Amino acid sequence: MPRQRKSRLMMISTHGYISSQPELGKPDTGGQVVYVLELAKCLAQFGFAVDVFTRRFEGQSAMEVVVPNVRIIRIRCGGTKFIPKETLCDSIPEWARNAELFIREKKWVYSFINSHYWDAGLAGELLAKRLRIPHFHTPHSIGSWKRDNMQGDPEYLERIYNFRRRIRDERMIYQSCDKLIATTPEQRDILLAAEYGVSRAHIAVIPPGYDDRRFFPVSQATRLAIKEELGWEGKPILALGRMARNKGYDLLLRALPTVIERVPDARLVLAAGSLSPNESEQRMLLELQNLASELGIADCVTFGDYIADEQLSDTYRAADVFCLSSRYEPFGMTVVEAMGCGTPTIVTTEGGLWDQLVWGLESIYANPNDPVAFGMAIANVLMYPQIAQQLSRYGSQKVRAKFTWNGVAQRILSLIDDVEIAANVDNALEAKPDIFSNETAATACAENF
Repeated sequence: MPRQRKSRLMMISTHGYISSQPELGKPDTGGQVVYVLELAKCLAQFGFAVDVFTRRFEGQSAMEVVVPNVRIIRIRCGGTKFIPKETLCDSIPEWARNAELFIREKKWVYSFINSHYWDAGLAGELLAKRLRIPHFHTPHSIGSWKRDNMQGDPEYLERIYNFRRRIRDERMIYQSCDKLIATTPEQRDILLAAEYGVSRAHIAVIPPGYDDRRFFPVSQATRLAIKEELGWEGKPILALGRMARNKGYDLLLRALPTVIERVPDARLVLAAGSLSPNESEQRMLLELQNLASELGIADCVTFGDYIADEQLSDTYRAADVFCLSSRYEPFGMTVVEAMGCGTPTIVTTEGGLWDQLVWGLESIYANPNDPVAFGMAIANVLMYPQIAQQLSRYGSQKVRAKFTWNGVAQRILSLIDDVEIAANVDNALEAKPDIFSNETAATACAENF
């Protein structure tokens, strides 16, 4: 698409701690941050200037260079403290107004907006209408799916996760944006269901990506050397990510006795959380430690925390098996990275990636809510080298063929032609109302579309 070379592109991801060197595991800072930054870098390699717009808080700088042609632009709203993603929606109209003023003052012109998650989707729709440019939205997680996969008192969950507001706003975003980007076929099916009512033609399925220049297989001798350098003993099982209940670390602990009964030298390395855990994260960690003691497996579990980005690929390589045990998992970035490193993987069936993988060849998937079945899946990989070698070989081949950032970026850029933006953008945008006309209650934001 020659006409777009050296164009300026806008990506919006308003919540969490986005930086050039993000500390993954901080509140609301995980796979989505990796996705946004890596996609931005790849788009820059294609000759575009990419600005990642986010929220400014806690004394952060207004602007930060990630790599040449990729910047983080931080816009204030809602005060100076961290705001959880479940309630950031209340401050999005303020954020969008401030962002528009900033952009017009700089006289920057963007080719399109790609927003990420519900809160940024609201911002993307607001800015797209005011700046008269196309808006592509990537949900990452879907409210109805999260609601339906959470256990507990519905009213308590509503107070914590703001589901009614979220789903109402999501429905508006999904139907109003120029193109909706699902990361898995399962996400697409949820978007097609009655609760959202999006048409199939409005959805593009583009899976998440990984950096194949960082995450690649190494020899067995190198893997053993890395394991020794990390001080890992026995047969290490790795799980990593944010400290969050949906990640199912408790389910993985409940599966571990089944593994140890068959593989006595199996050891779980659980790297979850951040370098500065908040009160909620500390409470969840204590609950996991107590559960390990109750199950009699405390000596077989190492509780770690944030793994620095430069150590991540070797951490994957040191493991004999990587586990994704989430109660629900729309993304699965860590699985893709582990597979890229040639590490055998066990993948939750309560998520979006499992049905894109060939069971027993590229990965093994199981339901983490069935601890015996999940434990047997892990044990079989550890007990039988032929299975591990097969998953390592074909898993790494699969992700190199399907999940690189280069392919993701090219497919997102192709959406511009797919929706015929060049010919129809003026008329399409003029037909949409101006949602900046309501300057009052933030809770009315969705109703103004």
